Amino acid sequence: MEATLLPNPKDTNATILLMGLRRGGKSSICKVVFHNMQPLDTLYLESTSKPTTEQFSSLIDLSVMELPGQLNYFEPNYDSERLFSSIGALVYVIDSQDEYLNALTNLSMIIEFAYKVNPKINIEVLIHKIDGLSEDYRIDAQRDIMQRTGDELLDLGLEGVQVSFYLTSIFDHSIYEAFSRIVQKLIPELPSLENMLDNLVQHSSIDKVFLFDVNSKIYVATDSSPVDIQTYEVCAEFIDITIDLDDLYVENEESNRKQDSESVKELKSISHLSSGSILYLKQMIRGLALVAIIRNDDIRNSVNNNNNINSDFNDSNGEELLSSSSSNQDKSLTIIDYNVNLFKQSLMRMWENSRMVNQNDFSENSQQGEPQIYNVESNGAGTALFKDNNSHVPPMHN
Repeated sequence: MEATLLPNPKDTNATILLMGLRRGGKSSICKVVFHNMQPLDTLYLESTSKPTTEQFSSLIDLSVMELPGQLNYFEPNYDSERLFSSIGALVYVIDSQDEYLNALTNLSMIIEFAYKVNPKINIEVLIHKIDGLSEDYRIDAQRDIMQRTGDELLDLGLEGVQVSFYLTSIFDHSIYEAFSRIVQKLIPELPSLENMLDNLVQHSSIDKVFLFDVNSKIYVATDSSPVDIQTYEVCAEFIDITIDLDDLYVENEESNRKQDSESVKELKSISHLSSGSILYLKQMIRGLALVAIIRNDDIRNSVNNNNNINSDFNDSNGEELLSSSSSNQDKSLTIIDYNVNLFKQSLMRMWENSRMVNQNDFSENSQQGEPQIYNVESNGAGTALFKDNNSHVPPMHN
């Protein structure tokens, strides 16, 4: 019998294989995360009857392959060895609201085969549909699934296999958080990206920064500080708000001609939160956007100072204080803009170097010509993190 070849993406693509039993929620995950479908609309999706492959381009070229749960891929007519040898991550979806013992047995069989064919494969398990479970039951289900999976793998002699577990639902941001961590493991340049973002945070008065894929709301990188889910939600929703507002405005023909003759205007947005912090968004390369929460120490200090102003101060003093605070804030944002532009240039070089076949060229180029980054101080002034031989600080432009 002739073997049937399953969809096989290009070798240059990072590949995620989505598996699980029938009606586990695989198609719903793909539609919500990668096609922006509303979660309630997934109720009308039909079961997947054949293997499907979808391609997405971002910082890496990503392929997501979904396999129907009712098919047995260990039969001779499927070229399963070629399939598992070409993927970077195996994502197995378990329906937490259903009886999952059969799913765990199936998962163990797949891990045993996949790990023998491809020892470098990342094994990811989504404990899905937790929105219908209480908080206590979620923890109990996760503990039980992890324990049973570990016992199954030990029985099969697979002691060194690392399996990651995530509690997920399409009705909140947990599914995006899980896929963010899964995709990050497939990015070879992730350590360099995190180091660059740490540099940006340290010298730009930033509390937290994400590098988002705009279409899917997956963050492909973030700084080394812990990710708070509420902070992620605020930043992800700010992307939608910015895009929606940008679509409301239509530029006239004259400005369009100027853009065509010069360069396309980049999307950028700044929003002030009631807490005193600032949301900052700027378009990067290949469908990416940098979103950061900036500490606005000047606003916080001015508010505290205004509350402490006694009756000896007149209104003009308060106006001067606010004017000074606004000026310092503008200077800080100007320096942050400069630092973010340097990050974008480094990101472009990183992406171009990652396209090269020779990895030695990448390591050599990454050591040449470190860009100059400015450190934002509380008064809005800047000090150079990297200085050239002449220690020359280029002028800032508003």
